[in-house]
Amino acid sequence: MSDELAVIMAAAARGEFPAPDGSTTVVPQPNPRDAGVLAFTAHSVVFTDADPEWIRAEPAATASDPLAASMNPAFLLALMAHTGRRMNTIDLLTAADALPGPPPLELREIQDPAHPRVARALKFRDEVRVWAADGGLVLLGRGVAGRWEAAVEVDEGVRHRGLGRALATAARHLTPDSVVWAQQSPGNARSVRAFQAAGYRPVASEALLVAG
Repeated sequence: MSDELAVIMAAAARGEFPAPDGSTTVVPQPNPRDAGVLAFTAHSVVFTDADPEWIRAEPAATASDPLAASMNPAFLLALMAHTGRRMNTIDLLTAADALPGPPPLELREIQDPAHPRVARALKFRDEVRVWAADGGLVLLGRGVAGRWEAAVEVDEGVRHRGLGRALATAARHLTPDSVVWAQQSPGNARSVRAFQAAGYRPVASEALLVAG
């Protein structure tokens, strides 16, 4: 990952955040795939290869609240137009420390690269691995700037039984790094609750810009 983004994210995982001074930090994209915006408390980080001066000037022109400017729809639309990229949603970005030992949940790894969940994940992550439990899946892969990211799926018929929390916890045992990250759509309150119950800490909001 780019050194600047690596430093910012590693510090955030430790609970050390950029100064809440209302400013915007612009750093290069860590690779051609990953670009976007991180919004911490009163501080934004934009990782893009677009002109930094344009990035710093545009939020002031498109938002009435400078502390929320980087996640203002007008700025994000302008950024997409400027970079020729698109985005899906604004996510809550969370992080949790790795846990020792095997996960306390019976899992079997899916080796099929054509599996729909694996194929979808490979559009956004590298080194993807997927494990199945009875009624659900847990996924790990290298996402934004090489960080290890987790995602889970729970079958509709077994919801409300704690499986989502158990799968999110399993990812903390399975990650090869000291920290595992996960994104949740804020409107998906069930997912937000499951990850927070599994020990994931809110870090920032994140808007990823996808090429093409």
